[in-house]
Amino acid sequence: MGRAGRQGIADRLPGLRKDWRIDFVVVNGENATNGAGLNAAHANAIFEAGADVITLGDHAFDQKEMLTHIESDTRIVRPLNFARAAPGRGAALYKDARGRKVLVVQALGQVFMSRNYDSPFSAVEDVLKRHPLGGQAQAILVDMHCEATSEKMGMGHFCDGRASIVVGTHTHVPTGDAQILPGGTAFMADAGMCGDYNSVIGMEPAEPLRRFVNGMAKGRFEPAGGEATLSGLFVETDDRTGKAVSVTMVRQGGRLAQSGP
Repeated sequence: MGRAGRQGIADRLPGLRKDWRIDFVVVNGENATNGAGLNAAHANAIFEAGADVITLGDHAFDQKEMLTHIESDTRIVRPLNFARAAPGRGAALYKDARGRKVLVVQALGQVFMSRNYDSPFSAVEDVLKRHPLGGQAQAILVDMHCEATSEKMGMGHFCDGRASIVVGTHTHVPTGDAQILPGGTAFMADAGMCGDYNSVIGMEPAEPLRRFVNGMAKGRFEPAGGEATLSGLFVETDDRTGKAVSVTMVRQGGRLAQSGP
């Protein structure tokens, strides 16, 4: 989320990759550029910090250069259920640090979202049918980008046993429900943001508060600039089955209570 989030990634991710012996890192970067979208320079900075793949979301193309940049950088994944004519890809296979194949999928929810996207469940079903877990893909991560925790939970159970990880993004606040579902899929309704939590979901409080209190806009939302908490999810998977073995919430730095493996 904005400059603070990018700095938090740059400061902490390289050390976490080493200390926790992480093989593969996915970062949701859709708010990295001034809180709305992602530009090429900031995408490159996140990759340099240690990300293997960047997912986007409903703000995928707020930075217009991403319309062309996503075609040349295959490490960036936009929502699967965008219009078919949208540039980029919504799911792709990658190799981790040890050569194992990881499928990364992103879908946008429909509940409380501003546009009526195609069904995320139908879109994810098509991909999972083509990539059975433990076959061509030794691990599968689904980023469910939406407002409603119920819809995220629904996607978790929909993918249970067929994906290694289903993790929610978009609402910027980490949920306390990290778990392994009965079929072996790691789940958390929202990974939270990498950003300054002395804020209103990453924005300086003054303008959001003004709009909440009197309904009047006076200026633009501006990303908060204090020290970021790097928030996310750490998952270990079984190489043979692709299912989750352990799952831990991650909170490093900043204001939130610290957590990690």
